[in-house]
Amino acid sequence: MENFTFYSPTFFVFGKDTENEAGRYVKQFGGSRVLIHYGGSSAKKSGLLDRVEASLQKEGIPYVMLGGVKPNPRSGLVYEGIELCRKEGVDFVLAVGGGSAIDSSKAIAAGTLYDGDFWDFYSGKPIEKALPVGTILTIAAAGSEGSPDSVITKEEGMFKRGAGSNAIRPKFSILNPALTQTLPPYQTAAGITDIMAHLYERYLTNTKEVEVTDRLIEALLLTMKHEGPRVIADPDNYEARANIMWAGMVAHNNTCGVGRSQDWNSHNIEHELSALYDCAHGAGLAVTMPAVFKYVMNHDVMRFAKVATRVWGCQMDFDHPEVTALEGIEAFRSFLCSIGMPKNFEELGAKEEDIPKLVDVLCNGDGRGGTISGFVTLTEEDCTKIYQAMV
Repeated sequence: MENFTFYSPTFFVFGKDTENEAGRYVKQFGGSRVLIHYGGSSAKKSGLLDRVEASLQKEGIPYVMLGGVKPNPRSGLVYEGIELCRKEGVDFVLAVGGGSAIDSSKAIAAGTLYDGDFWDFYSGKPIEKALPVGTILTIAAAGSEGSPDSVITKEEGMFKRGAGSNAIRPKFSILNPALTQTLPPYQTAAGITDIMAHLYERYLTNTKEVEVTDRLIEALLLTMKHEGPRVIADPDNYEARANIMWAGMVAHNNTCGVGRSQDWNSHNIEHELSALYDCAHGAGLAVTMPAVFKYVMNHDVMRFAKVATRVWGCQMDFDHPEVTALEGIEAFRSFLCSIGMPKNFEELGAKEEDIPKLVDVLCNGDGRGGTISGFVTLTEEDCTKIYQAMV
């Protein structure tokens, strides 16, 4: 295990009707003028925004609102939010929605206090300060409600890139599993896939002797394996929703990632798909991960064989561990298909003829140097073969 520091100060409020207390927590964490940042019409139609506004009014906290966040959140709305916060003297950003609304809120919070272009942070500049952020989560997926991370797509060039800093880690997050019960099955399944990706990409490590975090990851994967089919079969199953929602947070606040190197190549490869085709991030990961895993499997075949036996119930073939490893990858892929996720380019809406463009932006776009690094360092040729395996 490697040396590490771990700081996760988010205050979590979990359970039914907890969104009605949002105003109290905004005040507790110093907010006196709020930007409510949200997505589309569902938050309005469901009455969620009305309840959030009422909670702020109850505490005497003025607010302004900015909707319109889309999946794979865009830089244009971030610039609009920064301008609005400065104009209105906002000192707290409250995200209402899923990972897209939260990531956009984090970018706005950082950009408001920065004299330059907020995109600098998504090109490697450290975020040193930001407005405080709170969240009210409506989909279990990205884990942004507990993480220091944010991913934004720059519309000029359609670069999808991430930034991270404890300065943008939420001060509080309200998690009411009941708010996810109205999600379409496809969105629920995409969220489950994203959660499992966050776990797998920590599991794929070159660090030795990390049994504690290995076992934590395996337990969470087993939870998703159990709860995923339950919630697809019965969308109103509150207990299944609750387990998935908390697993999504634990999967990505880095509890499972401390003291070990991590991968993230699957995420990087998928980001180009969701940037170009605007597909659901989780759906893109469902197509990407099996292709990546098969390509890099021989780098540490026993790691793939271990998760195959411990999570997917495969029998260990000690003479041919690569057989066990492949069985585990196929079991994972079959699971994703069983909950409604796509399995190839065609089902995702991607095009084989775009592969050269995908590879070029992935490996060379926005200042990258021709490779991406993680569990294995991948060249342009490697990435081309991985995309081709998804067709």
